[in-house]
Amino acid sequence: MAYDEVLSRFDPVLGLEVHVELNTNTKMFCGCRNEFGGEPNTQVCPTCLGLPGSLPVLNAVAVESAMRIGLALNCEIAEWCRFARKNYFYPDMPKNFQTSQYDEPIAFDGYLDLELDDGEIVRVGIERAHMEEDTGKSLHVGGATGRIHGAEHSLLDYNRAGVPLIEIVTKTIEGTGARAPEVARAYVTALRDLLRALGVSDVRMDQGSLRCDANVSLKPLGRKEFGTRTETKNVNSLRSVERAVRYEMTRQGAVLAGGGEIVQETRHFQEADGSTSAGRRKETSEDYRYFPEPDLVPIAPSREWVEKLRGTLPEMPWERRKRIQADWSLSDAEFRDLVNAGAVELVASTVDAGASSAEARSWWVSYLTQQANNREVELAELPITPAQVARVISLVAEGKLTNKLARSVVDGVLAGEGEPDEVVDKRGLAVVSDDGALTAAVDEALAANPDIAEKIRGGKVAAAGKIVGDVMKATKGQADAKRVRELVIERCTV
Repeated sequence: MAYDEVLSRFDPVLGLEVHVELNTNTKMFCGCRNEFGGEPNTQVCPTCLGLPGSLPVLNAVAVESAMRIGLALNCEIAEWCRFARKNYFYPDMPKNFQTSQYDEPIAFDGYLDLELDDGEIVRVGIERAHMEEDTGKSLHVGGATGRIHGAEHSLLDYNRAGVPLIEIVTKTIEGTGARAPEVARAYVTALRDLLRALGVSDVRMDQGSLRCDANVSLKPLGRKEFGTRTETKNVNSLRSVERAVRYEMTRQGAVLAGGGEIVQETRHFQEADGSTSAGRRKETSEDYRYFPEPDLVPIAPSREWVEKLRGTLPEMPWERRKRIQADWSLSDAEFRDLVNAGAVELVASTVDAGASSAEARSWWVSYLTQQANNREVELAELPITPAQVARVISLVAEGKLTNKLARSVVDGVLAGEGEPDEVVDKRGLAVVSDDGALTAAVDEALAANPDIAEKIRGGKVAAAGKIVGDVMKATKGQADAKRVRELVIERCTV
């Protein structure tokens, strides 16, 4: 169904669940390393493999991270809470239950204010933020989709089993209308920025350390009762969150308009075309047979501990942005362009690394935004750091690179060829500044264009542009154009 038609007949209702992997040194209940990308099944032990006789020990840093997240989300911190066992079978969960929190989360009843592209503020209520452990990872080999259906066999990597997770669950989000997909994206964006500022996670959506489950339902206009929801699982980019919500609205609208019923189920997002496909029927809490975890004692944070952690909260991203806008003397429109591009923190970090704000803005919102669009990734997901961009800017300022050569250096960094200085050496991109080599190139260009040389000698200095262009072409753009022009004038006045 067309999007506008959906909105003419239904109200969208959202609920967003975001799973955040914490960047603690060790896992949630054991001493195994918490690192991404290790050799399969090398970061495991009897506890995270669920072997008989093994017992969990709670990671204190993970508890502190959970409380800091809750405080930053304006949540209440529980005076007493405990873990529970969430029972279900899946091959990547070695214990056949997940140690989680059920009816007694560590943080609850908060909110997060979002600023949309046009400046409108939307408050999203936070139902809870609770602690749990991640599962392992299944790799389905064979077949076209990478999913279990059609696969020849499956491999299991338990390195991720037991990694500390915080699940942040919103309250029901109503009244957003046509902006529902935008609100979903803005929420995950703001949450990612907040978590990065807290320093509790690397929030790499491409590596799964930040994953969003998007619950969507539609209710006919004027109705109070909610419709049946679907849950699109593990959406792993900001753009995809928006696309998934929009697609589910149009899909559900078509089903309901045709007299069908929405099935409560999980769905998978298809990056290729922005659609979703059916997964499994969605369980209810009763299906998980929750009961209190007998091997872990309850958690009772003292008020002194909570207030001490409150004092460690950093400047919030939205407050930092207001300060940055003032420091850089940007208009609301200019700053909104930076925000919409997802470039504020990237530019700020580039400035912190030594670049001017003008140069940093120019790189991130022009050439690098173009590269991100070509790759269909978020700007922050490009494989280049603010420090590397600052170094490229520095090389240009030092006269070692032209702007054109600098783009080639950035291309090399994006291609994984190393640091900017390494790319310059490997690709031979340094500016030719040796007067001997430049003079020879100028003389050759003048000899090939005697009529132009005569014009310059006659006082028509503007004609030097043709000679400069020829020299730049001959040196593959590596000559210092300003110095070449000076030499052209000198050679024509000798």
